[in-house]
Amino acid sequence: MELALAARLPQAHLAPTRLHEAMRYSVLGGGKRVRPALLFATARTLGLTEDEVEAAACAIELVHVYSLVHDDLPSMDDDDLRRGRPTCHKAYDEATALLVGDALQPLAFQLLARDPALRAASATRLRLINLLSEAIGTFGMTGGQAIDIVSQGMQLDIAQVEDMHARKTGAVIRASVLMAAECVPGLEARRYAGLERFATAIGLAFQIQDDLLDVIGDPSALGKATGADRERAKSTHPTVIGIAASQERVRLLHGQALEALVPFGNHAAPLRSLADWLLSRHY
Repeated sequence: MELALAARLPQAHLAPTRLHEAMRYSVLGGGKRVRPALLFATARTLGLTEDEVEAAACAIELVHVYSLVHDDLPSMDDDDLRRGRPTCHKAYDEATALLVGDALQPLAFQLLARDPALRAASATRLRLINLLSEAIGTFGMTGGQAIDIVSQGMQLDIAQVEDMHARKTGAVIRASVLMAAECVPGLEARRYAGLERFATAIGLAFQIQDDLLDVIGDPSALGKATGADRERAKSTHPTVIGIAASQERVRLLHGQALEALVPFGNHAAPLRSLADWLLSRHY
């Protein structure tokens, strides 16, 4: 994955060099690569090779990194560390960090539109572009972030928290799974629906696990400080229903995700293994 991303990013020696350096710094700085991993695991479940969907996996990771770079800015979460290193605006400056996000987003859509490694028909490319654009728009990631900002200091109920998280985190995770499904011509509607149920459950559970780690996680393992949600008076599962109930909610969603994969039999082993890891991780 690292080589694939590096090959698709502008080379640092090309003008504007500072912007290209910052893009590579932000994208190639490590991370769990959860969204590409979900896309690859779904592809394997459906009989595709990773090479066939590599460009789509890169696109979804570029969008994710752009969101992190912007989230870290002083006007948003004002974070100093990301993945154990200075955030982009700390390593460079705020203006460059804004431009990094601005540049990564169109690059993602450019890959879906014309990357030669993505052997997909034009109609499929359009569906991939539509899926990703919906996932990051006002009814997806950007809308969820907006709700997160305006609700700081407010006490949301659990339904409101889950709606926010379904947009902010869940929408892109859902897109990660369904973009792989779109690359399979003629996929049965029931199988597509099963993958959608899996992705919806995993997306919410992943965010709850993140919120739990912000309370009980190890900063050295996480690569960033904990307690940020409490300091910003954010409504999360742990703050609204408590740690124990949040852990039980993760277990319930994990069960729902695995149930959705039953029709795929042993072919879904990659997705099952990834789901197990995502929801038991400590970083």
